[in-house]
Amino acid sequence: MGVASDVVERLTSERSAAIDRLVEWLRIPSVGTDPKHREDTRRAGQWAVDRLREVGIDAELRETGTKEKPGAPIVWAEHPGSEDYAGPHVLFYGHYDVQPADPLALWESPPFEPVIRPASNGSGERVVARGASDDKGQVAMFLEALRAWKQSHGEVPIRLTILIEGEEESGSVNLEHFIERHEAEIRRADFCLISDTGMPGVDQPAITYGVRGLAYTEITLHAGDQDLHSGMWGGRAPNPITELCRVLAQLHDPDRRVTIPGFYEGVAELPAAQRKQWEELGFDQAAALKKIGLGPEADIGEKGFSAIEREWARPTAEINGIWGGYQGAGAKTVIPSHAGAKVSFRLVDDQDPRKVVERFRAWLEERTPPGCRWDFVDHGGGPPATTATDSPYLQAASRALERASGRRPALIKTGGSIPVVGHFGSLGLDTVLMGFGLDDDRVHSPNEKFELACFELGARSHALLIDELMQMKGKGSGGLLR
Repeated sequence: MGVASDVVERLTSERSAAIDRLVEWLRIPSVGTDPKHREDTRRAGQWAVDRLREVGIDAELRETGTKEKPGAPIVWAEHPGSEDYAGPHVLFYGHYDVQPADPLALWESPPFEPVIRPASNGSGERVVARGASDDKGQVAMFLEALRAWKQSHGEVPIRLTILIEGEEESGSVNLEHFIERHEAEIRRADFCLISDTGMPGVDQPAITYGVRGLAYTEITLHAGDQDLHSGMWGGRAPNPITELCRVLAQLHDPDRRVTIPGFYEGVAELPAAQRKQWEELGFDQAAALKKIGLGPEADIGEKGFSAIEREWARPTAEINGIWGGYQGAGAKTVIPSHAGAKVSFRLVDDQDPRKVVERFRAWLEERTPPGCRWDFVDHGGGPPATTATDSPYLQAASRALERASGRRPALIKTGGSIPVVGHFGSLGLDTVLMGFGLDDDRVHSPNEKFELACFELGARSHALLIDELMQMKGKGSGGLLR
């Protein structure tokens, strides 16, 4: 393992302390989507700043948003590396905000009181808490790799820019503007490294080379200017709940294709070779459905595509929430004045989120129920992105993963979205997604967890990636060589 052997040994000896640090971070309820946790979110960002400063990296919190509408601060750092470092400049991205913990009654332990439990898959232990896998646990792996290099060699040797945001779970609403303001600094990097994805199994590492884009919207359908007595007005005036359901039920045709005109513009045909490669991964959809309490008959989606193809290579439209009318205990016979829904779109290839949002709005207007009107809110998102599998940076990460695990990593895509990947792509940066989550980590759900075996593999892999980068020459050194 060469120069990095003592770094890996350091990670082993520091295992207990590393887990303690992770637990400390997970205790901070940094629910970035909830204004009442604004100070907690800021505190979680400061925690990351403090850990970076401990390893000799000059980190700070940089503000986002406006004075009238402040956003969560971004953890920002620039690090020159060692004097003789000639490898590529790395931009590391992660996020410290987490999803709301609701419904609390379904948690087996309080979401912000982390517990260590035996792993049911026989892989050792796991930490259970909100943010364990998404994304504090995965960012912490990178922080531990930096710490091990500092402790073993007296410094973090590579050139780094670090951007850890606090609004990823709310659509990264201020990130695009932040990137625009710091474009010159970001362009100094050669590639971006992110750990916010997963791998097929605890014993099968992976690199994700493509993510879907996202467009997230909220709609409200207004009818009367007041709630109405359903006995007196039922059948005489539009019920916005009924009308909203009628409209949204038209989003898909019988083959479960999205009906918005122009929606599939920019979607490439899936190559036969790609389909064959993914088929050979042996993904078991029936087993995956069973884990979430469904039978094999629940394998539904766009006709003509397998489950993995639908997740990795096809766009979707989903209703994420719907509301209206009386929802309290007992009965109240009203026709509400309005009803609303949240609708999101996962995008692939060259689909443009802005165009999708515009077309959805036009689609709604064409279907406006008589006497009603729409309110429309765009909650943002980001474009899809794919990194070439022959990228020298992706190849370096592949070597590091193989050294860390003893297995060649699989090359996969993900159905999730990381808006910043598309933003960095527009600046000409490849992104390497080296993630360590598992399908059963219950991300965004009660009892979210992260296997400690994955946490340790991630820390080793990041440490060895630093070693791989030290053996490369950056763009400014006459080309990328190993």
